[in-house]
Amino acid sequence: MSLKNFYLKNVVEAGTDEAGRGCLCGPVVAAAVILPANFEHPLLNDSKQLTTKQREQLRPFIEKNAVSFGVSFISENTIDEINILQASILAMHKAIEKLKITPEHIIVDGNKFKQYKNILHTTIVKGDAKFMSIAAASVLAKTYRDDFMQKLDDEFPHYFWKKNKGYPTKQHRDAIRKFGITSYHRKTFRLLPEQLKLDL
Repeated sequence: MSLKNFYLKNVVEAGTDEAGRGCLCGPVVAAAVILPANFEHPLLNDSKQLTTKQREQLRPFIEKNAVSFGVSFISENTIDEINILQASILAMHKAIEKLKITPEHIIVDGNKFKQYKNILHTTIVKGDAKFMSIAAASVLAKTYRDDFMQKLDDEFPHYFWKKNKGYPTKQHRDAIRKFGITSYHRKTFRLLPEQLKLDL
């Protein structure tokens, strides 16, 4: 299925998406992107459908050709304070705030969002597989977050974050059992299936 350029025609429309919602550690990262009317790239799709190499190819192309883009990080501490859904929406709001142009309409991946200022918005389930600006935002959010987790991996190599990016893989959970948790782990998340008492 080919991606559509816009949900509403003849308005300045921004797409927004986040990455890292289901991770056990690290920030949730959101991006917002306004694309020009003639934007196209043969690879552009939902970032989950792309390889790491394809996402890395797309990122500079999106950044160079977008009318404007913004990326925002919300820390694991804030996630623990306000919960992951609120943190995801906050990250999207902050990414939209960074746009050089104020959008007239926002399209959001998923089915939950809070009004941003007085701007009209539409939530779209699987929007990153339907609209170019959301797909572009998903690529930016994912690549920025992956880069951040790569850096954290240098500090904590035994959790294999270079590979799992903080998602709850068996390898990641085995490392939590063996080494406990780090300051980057989300304390309110169920870090182990058996919910062992963790030393905080």
